[in-house]
Amino acid sequence: MDIIIPHFNGVEILDKCLASLEKTTYSNLSVVIVDNGTVDESLKLAAEKYKRIRIFSAGKNLGYAGGCNFGFQRTRGKYVVFLNNDTEQEPDWLERLVEVAEKDETIAALQPKLLSMHAKMRGEKIFDYAGAAGGMLDALGYPYARGRVFNSVESDNGQYDTTEDIFWASGAAMMVRRAVVEKLGGFDDDFFAHMEEIDLCWRMKLAGYRVVCVPRAVVYHYGGATLAAGNPRKIYLNHRNNVMMIVKNASLGRLLWLFPVRLVLELVSLLYYQCYAKEYVRYVWRALWWNLKHLPKTLSKRRAVQALRKCSDKEIFKKSGGLVVLKKVLFGRVKINRR
Repeated sequence: MDIIIPHFNGVEILDKCLASLEKTTYSNLSVVIVDNGTVDESLKLAAEKYKRIRIFSAGKNLGYAGGCNFGFQRTRGKYVVFLNNDTEQEPDWLERLVEVAEKDETIAALQPKLLSMHAKMRGEKIFDYAGAAGGMLDALGYPYARGRVFNSVESDNGQYDTTEDIFWASGAAMMVRRAVVEKLGGFDDDFFAHMEEIDLCWRMKLAGYRVVCVPRAVVYHYGGATLAAGNPRKIYLNHRNNVMMIVKNASLGRLLWLFPVRLVLELVSLLYYQCYAKEYVRYVWRALWWNLKHLPKTLSKRRAVQALRKCSDKEIFKKSGGLVVLKKVLFGRVKINRR
């Protein structure tokens, strides 16, 4: 088992993460930190304090996708965990994940229950925005999670405490089967950060593999340590990467109706930002222009992805929940299937 942590600055968050990993009861593991161009003292201090870690320098900031790929290429474990540096874990989290993975070789990715560390510090149990109790993708290609739709996050009252198939596992804490990731080519470096794990999980499902959430495994996430909500860079990456992901992975039939709809909705988002947050408008335009400029490359990737297809979109999206995110935006409330 290899745990890969891409890291770009942050003394305190990295120390807390590594201190928590020291308490992990699963013993057969190796911790690798990918230095994504860190300029503070965090890695120096970590190397002095935690003797079992290995640090590999990427020489520059490769982003989450590139950093994970960089670390993956330098490890050999049967299972790999991609872990954010702003997480803390329950001691038995890995044992719970491995136990489920070992029962079914078609499971390619697993996610623990993700809870908010900020809420824990207040004595509350609230799902974390980054993945909650497992990521889903609605019919229009918008990500949400069991326990979180748009910006609305639920309290954890045990409502999602069964191991279930999901659409995507959060990159905040994502365990994968190495052989499958090697087969699919790893993360797409062009994503840099945000939705790269959804893209990878979509490809896994296309190829006939399962993605599951294991709520008995629990990880706490601070969230926003790298890019806070509302950061213009985050707005740009989310809009850019979501469109690219759809073009790559959707079936031709789905793409023919979905792509025009999504372009209209992107224009609607531009109108919204123009009215309420003008500083974001140019970032959405940049995202759309990037996709247009790189369309030939994306279509080339699409051909490779579709060649892996073993499952239809009807099967893949049968638990999508329909227009979940759009209903949340328009009507304020949606019902998420617990199972």
